[in-house]
Amino acid sequence: MPRNPGRYFLFLEGNMLTLAEIVETIKMVQEENLDIRTITMGISLRDCAGPSPAAARKKIYDKITGLAGNLVRVGEEIEKEFGIPIVNKRISVTPISLVAESCGEEDYTGFAKTLDEAAEAVGVNFIGGFSALVHKGFTTGDMRLVQSIPRALATTQRVCSSVNVATSKAGINMDAVYLMGKIIKETAQLTAHRDGLGCAKLVVFSNVPEDNPFMAGAFHGIGEPESVINVGVSGPGVVKNVVERNKDADFGTLAEAIKKTAFKITRMGELVGRTAASRLGVPFGIVDISLAPTPAVGDSVAEILEYMGLERCGTHGTTAALALLNDAVKKGGAMGSSYVGGLSGAFIPVSEDAGMIRAVEIGALGLDKLEAMTCVCSVGLDMIAVPGDTGPETIAAIIADEVAIGVINHKTTAVRIIPAPGKKVGDRVEFGGLLGRAPVMPVHPFSSDIFVRRGGRIPAPVSSLTN
Repeated sequence: MPRNPGRYFLFLEGNMLTLAEIVETIKMVQEENLDIRTITMGISLRDCAGPSPAAARKKIYDKITGLAGNLVRVGEEIEKEFGIPIVNKRISVTPISLVAESCGEEDYTGFAKTLDEAAEAVGVNFIGGFSALVHKGFTTGDMRLVQSIPRALATTQRVCSSVNVATSKAGINMDAVYLMGKIIKETAQLTAHRDGLGCAKLVVFSNVPEDNPFMAGAFHGIGEPESVINVGVSGPGVVKNVVERNKDADFGTLAEAIKKTAFKITRMGELVGRTAASRLGVPFGIVDISLAPTPAVGDSVAEILEYMGLERCGTHGTTAALALLNDAVKKGGAMGSSYVGGLSGAFIPVSEDAGMIRAVEIGALGLDKLEAMTCVCSVGLDMIAVPGDTGPETIAAIIADEVAIGVINHKTTAVRIIPAPGKKVGDRVEFGGLLGRAPVMPVHPFSSDIFVRRGGRIPAPVSSLTN
């Protein structure tokens, strides 16, 4: 039980939860792998630009360490007080391309190292925001940042990077897509001694959210306040048990059971987020209700789908099952909080989900089926390992397909892909921790080179003209 169950009860009682339901939520924590995956402090660095690179970096370091100095301590206090595990404490910052542009430096690797040093000083495990928004084109600062990504990720431990290459309003910047194919390939080569680990900290987005607390895609958007606390919850194990208990239920009944569970998970996330924000003296932002799997036994989104009646994730019916899951989670979250944001749904990162790994290894799940699944879930092709000799054009074409799904469907999609150096189909890459292990998956053998090299911008769909 939490150290202060009375406070916990009062917070939830206003939303008409019974004591039995509160005890059930605590059981979720103790027996079903429910946790707060991350408390992420967003920090604006818009006042840290210039007049010189050294001066800007000092401002950045001082601001991050000043605002986030107590983040880890507060998170640990809340863990003990409420009995709720908080797995990660993280920071997101204003896209560095916007901050560094006026400093006149060609290579932004120094800014990445400053972020890394600040993250180490305050004790967080990741810091996101070595980022650029280039869906309609590149500024000088954007280009410098993107070209710095491989070196930045190869020389830091905690820095995460993201690049938004498309939106439903702007279309797809295919010049950026092609460039990111090259950048991912170079990042893999510079971190070859760790199986291309740098690519696990790099995401290419369409319709990127500006309040996402999850890495590697988190950054502090330009519409955000000076500082904010965003929370990412998790709970595949909890939902799996709900599905198991409703094994004979029809889909409507099952969806309702998942929705009620997502409601409880969301309330727990908001409790932790608001408490952390209050103690740190910053506003509470959002709770991201995504089901984020881990390599741990019983903490798998793939297994949820299999408990619905699929012999193995990836077989016919998988997309429909995932659509039900994602929709029920979103509805439950919307009932549980008025401040649901970020990505919010179900993640399907291959290397981080034991069920996904099994499905890939036995041939039940491939890139094409994963792409289809991304039409109905959160994010996209996530933590996918492909052969090390995969060319940048093929990587760019995979990105183009995935961001097109986001653009046409007005949703966030993303690609986090690792061309594992020296690896071939059937091999495995080991990242460890929450990043897990990834079986190397085949890509199509036929070329997309001429298509990718056309460049320019794929126009936005006609639906972008509606209000």
